Parts: sequence; C-alpha cells; structure tokens
Amino acid sequence: MKAAVLTSMGDADALVLQEVADPKPGAGEAVVRVRAAALNHRDVFIRQGLYPGVKLPVILGSDAAGVVAEVGEGVDTAWVGKEVVVDPCFDWGDNPRAQSNKFHILGLPEDGTYAEFVKVPAENLAPKPGHLSFEEAAALPLAGLTAYRAVVTRAQVAAGEKVLVTGIGGGVSSFALQIALAAGAEVYVTSGSDEKIERAKALGAAGGANYREGDWGKAIVAMTGGGPDVVIDSVGGETFARAIEILKTGGRLATYGATAGAVNKFEVRRIFWKQLTVLGSTMGLRSEFAEMLKLYESRELRPVVDKVFGLGEAAEAHRRMEQGGQFGKIVLKVD
Repeated sequence: MKAAVLTSMGDADALVLQEVADPKPGAGEAVVRVRAAALNHRDVFIRQGLYPGVKLPVILGSDAAGVVAEVGEGVDTAWVGKEVVVDPCFDWGDNPRAQSNKFHILGLPEDGTYAEFVKVPAENLAPKPGHLSFEEAAALPLAGLTAYRAVVTRAQVAAGEKVLVTGIGGGVSSFALQIALAAGAEVYVTSGSDEKIERAKALGAAGGANYREGDWGKAIVAMTGGGPDVVIDSVGGETFARAIEILKTGGRLATYGATAGAVNKFEVRRIFWKQLTVLGSTMGLRSEFAEMLKLYESRELRPVVDKVFGLGEAAEAHRRMEQGGQFGKIVLKVD
C-alpha cells in the first residue's frame, strides 16, 4: 500500500510517500481501507520532535473514515464492506474520570491513518454517520471526541448558558462551538483573525473578540452581560489567566490544550473567591465517542472542513497547519 511515512524529524518534507507492506489483522482486529484521514496538531508536534517516545519510521494520523476490508479471528464478518469511522483512543482503562497509564492514541506508536489501509482493534470501529462524506467523517474522531468530553461531560454546558470558546479556527474549537450550540448555549469566541470570528458567527456564534485588538476580556464581558458562565480553552498562557478573571462567579473552565504555553502570572485567589471550577479534559471514553457520533447524526451536523489534500500532499497539508490560517479540519483524501 501507499503511505505518507515520517522518515525523520524536521520540516514537513520529512513526510515521504512510500510503498509499504499492507497490514494484516490479528485476532480481534480489523483492517480499514482508508478513504479519508485528517490532521491534528499532535501530528505536527511528533514530526517536530516535541512529542515523547517517537520511533521512526512511523505513519502518522489518528483520524480515519473508510470501508472495512478485512477482519481477524473472532470479529463479526458482517463488518466487512461497512463504512466506518475509527475511534483513535486505545486502552483508556476502567476509570471514567481519567485515562490509564497505558492510554495512547492511533498514529504513534501504532502506524496511523496517512495510508491506504490501517489496522485497529475491531472494538474501535463505529458506523459512519450516513449524511457525512468520508472527508467530513474523517474530521470527527480525535477533535470531535476531545470537544465533546470538554463541553458535555466535563463542563456540562446547559441550555441558556453563555459559553466562550477561545482560539476559534482549530479543529477542536470548531467542534466545541457546534456542540455547545447544540446544547442550547449562547456561544462567543476569540481569535486573532476578524475573518475567523465572522466565520464562527456564520456557524451560529453570537459574537467574538479579536485578541490582537484592544482588551478582548473586557469586550467579552460586555457582550455576555457580565462574563461567560463557561470557558472552553485550548490556548493556555495569558488567555487562561484572563479567562479566569472574566468568568462569572460560580463559573466553569474546561481546558484541553495550551498552545500559548505556561501562565506567567496567575491569581489563584480568583478561583476560590469566585467559587470557580477548573476542569482538565483529554480525549474521551468509547461511550463518549458513540454519543458524539449520535449527536452529529441525529442533528445532521457537519464538521467544518478547511481544505482537502491528496495523500501525496501530506507535507503541504502539514505546512498549512503550521501556518495557522485554517478554519476547521485539514483532511487528506486517500484515493
């Protein structure tokens, strides 16, 4: 099969289209003919050497939608020929509150989805929502699951609440916007791009503030009439600290990322004095993956796809992600 293989650490050109051996399913496993795969920032971090435990060569990619080509011993043969999406989480463990120390994600150490075929445990298969194209369905798994757990399970966003999603434009933040809206919340966003804010408003956001122009925290407080009830944050850094400042008394903040790094100055007293709840969130359970897919199918929601590249254009797709201009998910179409 053909695969975009990471052959060395470095720039995007380290992703090389190669012919590699087809995967074969063992007991309890299935091989999926990949029709589309999607990028995540995790892939870029691995390529840049910013992720622990990297062993080369490796096929990156956590997200896939396709057709089951073959199953191993003990797997229902009715799966063969079915259109599926792949849950990228392995070995969560028995504790629904947090993942086990064996938890890992498809695309390292196991070869991932930038390939014509991928092998996964059959229990990680789920039927593809029928209203979605393969490209749309491939956008869902990692980012959709991350957003669902942060918004629904951890923050427990409710109808009528005012929710701030920081850093709109990335894959998870666009899903967080959609999922919070589906819960009946009034959603606001931040971005360094007026164009991204307008795109978020076209998706249903009530408003947004550009963090490059003036005091975005003050602007959000004015828009929400006193501050948001909930913040869904992927930025970290000074954005996290400012979000704590502007949250309403009794508010919640769910954090799933820290693209801006550590917080240099943080007033802990704001948390206890305002009775705030800070919630960490990472990926999610298989049951949450099923609930997320059910939500998108029952509401006929469509993931936001930024741009579709061919498998042989994986390096170009990585460069687009590094440039940060995308809105939604970057997808590889696998012919």
